[in-house]
Amino acid sequence: MLHIAARLPTSTCRLLTSRTSVLVVEVRGRKSRTDPKAKSKAGRVKVPPPVDPVEMVVLKERFAQYDMIMRALRFKFKEEVLQHKYEQEVGSQAEERAKQEADRHRVLMAWNDAENLRLLKLREIRVLKEREEAEKEEAALAVLREKKMESFVKEKEQEILQLEEESKTFITMENLDQRIEEALDNPKNYNFAIDKGGRVVKQTMLQ
Repeated sequence: MLHIAARLPTSTCRLLTSRTSVLVVEVRGRKSRTDPKAKSKAGRVKVPPPVDPVEMVVLKERFAQYDMIMRALRFKFKEEVLQHKYEQEVGSQAEERAKQEADRHRVLMAWNDAENLRLLKLREIRVLKEREEAEKEEAALAVLREKKMESFVKEKEQEILQLEEESKTFITMENLDQRIEEALDNPKNYNFAIDKGGRVVKQTMLQ
């Protein structure tokens, strides 16, 4: 009945309907679900509008930021509402609990300070021991270096003494004639052959 009345003029609707009923205004440009598709739009293919990739990336970032900000605001407002409601419901218990938490925090901070002081003393003792051990090691290394230097000096002194003893047999301008006469009086033959063991196996006679 309403569907038919919607297609009739307004004056006709007013005549057909009683004064107690609701007036139905004519609606144009509407189609029912069972009406066929218009002939002018029979071959129409809906193509989505082009999307700019850069703009899409920017919009996604902005939407993500907006969503994050809105979630943070909602969480903050919800937290404030719950806190206000909790304070209203609990009242003095909340103040007492806050006082207890403050006292507990103060006790924990005092314990933390005492623990830090204890650890500081232990650390100072450890550092002092390490310093003493390092000084002992340095002293031991110094003694070892000194001993090595003394042994090196003694070795060089022995070499100097040995060179001084050997220098007595050196040929100098003073004993040159004497050494020549000794060499002539005591000739040595170095023309000989040795085997693998270093023994002389053949030697020629001096002429």
